[in-house]
Amino acid sequence: MKKKIKWIIIAIILAGISFMLYFMSKPAQIVDPGMESEAITFQVTKETLAHTIRVKGKSLYEQETPVYAPFSSKVTEWKIEDGQQLDKGDVLFRLDQTELQNQITREEAELRKSELEAQLQSYIAELDTEAAGVEVTIEDRKKLLANREIVRLTKELEGVRSSIQRQELQQKKLKLKDSEFRASAAGIFLFDSAANKPQALSDNQYIGKIVDLNKLQFTALVGEQDVFRIKPDMNVKVTMSAMKDVPLTGTVKHVSKFAKTGTDQDSLNKAAQFEVIISLEPSEYLIAGLSLTGDIETSRKENVLALPSIAIMRDQSSAYVMLDNGSGQYERRDIKTGLETTDKTEVIEGLKDGDTVSLQ
Repeated sequence: MKKKIKWIIIAIILAGISFMLYFMSKPAQIVDPGMESEAITFQVTKETLAHTIRVKGKSLYEQETPVYAPFSSKVTEWKIEDGQQLDKGDVLFRLDQTELQNQITREEAELRKSELEAQLQSYIAELDTEAAGVEVTIEDRKKLLANREIVRLTKELEGVRSSIQRQELQQKKLKLKDSEFRASAAGIFLFDSAANKPQALSDNQYIGKIVDLNKLQFTALVGEQDVFRIKPDMNVKVTMSAMKDVPLTGTVKHVSKFAKTGTDQDSLNKAAQFEVIISLEPSEYLIAGLSLTGDIETSRKENVLALPSIAIMRDQSSAYVMLDNGSGQYERRDIKTGLETTDKTEVIEGLKDGDTVSLQ
């Protein structure tokens, strides 16, 4: 029984080897040279062509209003939370007025003291002049003139110093009105850091910002080969990396004339990049910090003859296509091209609407 199984296995192996040898030695099928593959053809049509430049960047708030502390003081009350919606004029916080009010009182007293001292010096100088009488020596007269000039200059300098003090005093009085600090714009308030609502603020300390969620912009960088093609007010089709199916629109707002990179000594070998600002139409899905892609429409032509760019061949002298002459044969036809997009090319001369060309 074992010998029978053995011979069966050997027979199967030999049959497999024979089949493989026959398959490998079988000649390949010869294609009839008279059979030609069907030509790939394209038809000349009238279309609307638009040339676009693709840019990538991030969404940013177009309008941001920074909030700074008006003066150094303790915070007596916070009226806002991080992310809270505000209207213009809403109270953000209240500051203790005590220290600033004391400064104002001291400076007013110093100013009044300086004014009285200046008046006293002027009065003494007048008394000295009257006391001298008519019979004075030349030396005494020189001293009187010198003292009178000193008093005049001192009074003039004191006037300048007092003017500066009054301006500073006025500024502090205006700051005192900001102890109840109100929003200068409407929007969402965002604290500068997670450690919000400090108990005390220093003079001109940055607290946070008020942003308008309805006004966002798209900031992108373009190369030097494209920067001169992009102009303000050009239309832009925008897509979000996170939600590619949501259509967004925008308009070119500003094109920088100064390169962001490629201008310093360390990056001479890098291509220059220029900033393009695109104003975005409002959308419920738009927030700051999103990755965006934009197609800026730099030129558009309506109702022009066009062909797929792949059907157009070129040599050193001209562009041409293989045109169907009507009898199923194809002949070379030189053409003049115009606007080119990513997949279509405008045909200015050489073809007419409905012509058929072949890709050969």
